[in-house]
Amino acid sequence: MKNASSRGPSNRQLRVGEVIRRAVTDMLMRGDLFDPDLEGNSVIVTEAQPSPDLRNVTLYVSVLGGKNEDRVLAGLRRNDKQIRREALAGLGLRSTPRLTFEIDRTFDRLDTTTRMFADPKVKQDLHDDE
Repeated sequence: MKNASSRGPSNRQLRVGEVIRRAVTDMLMRGDLFDPDLEGNSVIVTEAQPSPDLRNVTLYVSVLGGKNEDRVLAGLRRNDKQIRREALAGLGLRSTPRLTFEIDRTFDRLDTTTRMFADPKVKQDLHDDE
């Protein structure tokens, strides 16, 4: 029999993750955090991955324009207590989860894959398979 972690996230984890993602994104879009490293940067939360016990959540963020990612990440980490207090307190969870912020590299990997498929050698290999 498979254990719970091998089946992927539960419906509850997915729902809680989406609610947290929206709450933190809304807070960032409203500009509720006053931090010099966040000023002038458009930041969105692309994904929220709660742990099975919902006590920890990893938030994957994207900085529009891709500039100042390290500074933005530092600003978010510095303000995690305020984010927890203001964005997550009213969500009705038993406890407010601890937050971990990471830069979402999905689009970087997508660009790499797109460039790879544009390579003439790869195109030739794909046509040979047909």
